[in-house]
Amino acid sequence: MGWSKGELSLTLVGDRAMARLNRQTFGRKGPTNVIAFPVDNALTSGGPPPLLGEVVISIETTARQAEETGWPQEELFDFYLIHGILHLLGYDHDTPQTEAHMTDKTWELLKLLHPGMKE
Repeated sequence: MGWSKGELSLTLVGDRAMARLNRQTFGRKGPTNVIAFPVDNALTSGGPPPLLGEVVISIETTARQAEETGWPQEELFDFYLIHGILHLLGYDHDTPQTEAHMTDKTWELLKLLHPGMKE
């Protein structure tokens, strides 16, 4: 993926905090599962690993959606984490083509964490 080293922040919140963040960031009502905040931090030779940004995941939304879909909560959490990290690396889902590419990459990485998992 082009990064041998990188640092990110992971913040776990409840639905109330996520709803506030979703409203402040995107003007959307209610909680969402994951929001990513990329940081443009170039890799410098001999310096610390670049800071990729922050991934915020709502634990309450993750638990609710895991129950609704029948996914194991750990796998769904990993799915959201990978999704957020991909956003930090420049992936997006604003067009059908970029969404397909991001979805494929998310599943590819998720299957590395959970071998034998089916889409």
